[in-house]
Amino acid sequence: VHLVESGGGSVQAGGSLRLSCAISGYTVSAYCMGWFRQAPGKEREGVASIDSEEKTNYADSVKGRFTITRDNVKNTLHLQMNSLNPEDTAMYYCTAIYYKLCPNSPDLPYKRFFSFWGQGTQVTVSS
Repeated sequence: VHLVESGGGSVQAGGSLRLSCAISGYTVSAYCMGWFRQAPGKEREGVASIDSEEKTNYADSVKGRFTITRDNVKNTLHLQMNSLNPEDTAMYYCTAIYYKLCPNSPDLPYKRFFSFWGQGTQVTVSS
């Protein structure tokens, strides 16, 4: 399983970015996938998850601003991020697991549940 994130960059507060995760060796529609982020000096935290039934969960800090989706034809995972603020600055990681339903639902899955990780894409939001 190979995950490659893209779409990160630098934006001003209030701006938007769309992250993508290209996956090989894995079917995005069949299992639980997620996005995590890690800011310097902080723990890696869950941002959003989506399962095989397209049930989504979000961290409270991003609800109403971020949307996780997947493209079953292109086998990719996306994270649309709107109304970005400096607190969203972090390295964002795509992750996957061979579970059809995301563990710990309706809360976000813990990072220890996930087996596969991408290398990350940096998001920087300036005020």
